[in-house]
Amino acid sequence: MKLLWVGLGGAIGAILRFLIAELVQRGTRQGGFPWGTLAVNVIGCLVIGWVAGHALGRGGMTPPVRYFVVIGVLGGFTTFSSFGLETWSLAQAGQLSTALANIALQMLLGLGGVAVGMWVARLG
Repeated sequence: MKLLWVGLGGAIGAILRFLIAELVQRGTRQGGFPWGTLAVNVIGCLVIGWVAGHALGRGGMTPPVRYFVVIGVLGGFTTFSSFGLETWSLAQAGQLSTALANIALQMLLGLGGVAVGMWVARLG
């Protein structure tokens, strides 16, 4: 059942991501900067912050809602929102060095992964 909730939410999130990113990118008429991706990431962070804050204020959320909304919809929309929430939570818990390490590792290893993937693709 968990996979069904995550999959259904993920499909919705991916469709929303595509539609919003395309709409924003076309609206900016500036092809050089990825405004659509930026918009999706900021919207995703705003929504996951609201969902997490709302859940905390109400004592949590049921597992099916978490699977569908947080992991599914927002995960399909952008995993950057998870990165934002996790980093914020670490900082709020007083683990600033861990939060900063998360930022550095996500950026460096993520970009490094793209570079290695491109390099491997060229070999093939």
